Amino acid sequence: MTRRRRVTIRDVAQEAGVSTQTVSRVLNDRPDVAPETYARVRRVISDTGYSPNMLARGLTQGRTHILGVVAYGLEYFGPSRILTGIERQAAATGYAMSLTLIHRPETDAVGDVLAAILGRQVDGVIWAIPEIAGNRSWLRERAGEMPVPVVIVGGTTGDDLPPSIGIDNRAIGRLATQHLLAGGARRIAIVTGPLDWWEARERLAGWREIQRAAGLEPADRLVFEGDWTPSSGEEGLHQLYRRTSDIDAVFASNDQMALGVMHAAHRLGLHVPEQLAVVGVDDIAEGSHFWPPLTTVHQPLADAGELAVEEVVRAIRASRPGRHVEISHLARVNLLQPELIVRESSRLPVDG
Repeated sequence: MTRRRRVTIRDVAQEAGVSTQTVSRVLNDRPDVAPETYARVRRVISDTGYSPNMLARGLTQGRTHILGVVAYGLEYFGPSRILTGIERQAAATGYAMSLTLIHRPETDAVGDVLAAILGRQVDGVIWAIPEIAGNRSWLRERAGEMPVPVVIVGGTTGDDLPPSIGIDNRAIGRLATQHLLAGGARRIAIVTGPLDWWEARERLAGWREIQRAAGLEPADRLVFEGDWTPSSGEEGLHQLYRRTSDIDAVFASNDQMALGVMHAAHRLGLHVPEQLAVVGVDDIAEGSHFWPPLTTVHQPLADAGELAVEEVVRAIRASRPGRHVEISHLARVNLLQPELIVRESSRLPVDG
């Protein structure tokens, strides 16, 4: 059986009628290529099935085309969806992923983690660890010293820190609470996530903000701290009803806890949504198949992962191999907006 000869950059250049340097510029998305030439070279690359030798390109450019990704909590919906977006966009951009999973997000062994990542000769780092307690304190001490660009996914960092791509979690709390109020609810309880998580605190802040704007007092007895699991949602509703039995709605800070709330409501003989309206967060597939189907707030989590890759690749291309990266020049916070998905577990807006 005859093996097919590997298509080379010279083959592409000859077929497209350009130099190998022009093909290289197209592969690197350089702006100094005429649009018609760029399109022609891309068409030849597609037709011939040319795949650049990444190792050779790396040796030439001083790049490895590997992104170091540090992640935690893949058993949770949010972190797993973010990682899906990172992997998808990295592949589309021509980068491989070197993944490091940590088991304690509040770890103080950041130096060891970073040393291991940089030892793999990565071109950039995506730090996809949820903001929990004080686990971002290392950024102010170390990020400016990093020899490669760093991008944070989730939480918020501030103007003097690396770029942060996340979701507007306070808007999540506002959307859910506004919807419940519009449906006629006046005693809206909340089952939060663990309150050392930034996301959980922000959703709680949004809940409080909207209730106060409506002239309602968001009393502490209407707050139960869960742990993202369905069982904590179930326990949360039981505890809330022991404190006050006139609750007419619950905002659960993720869908798993919301499903636990609905299970507890069934056991308590409460009709959803007539007696108890319920809203969750995440838009997990199971939520639409529960009964009644769960109203939820969709987070563009995969988009956040994709944008993190775009940001770090942009920074890589703007820097020179081996040269210190001025992170502060790249810094900004980009919070993506959530979307309310209305289903039958909540009441439609009341006229007037």
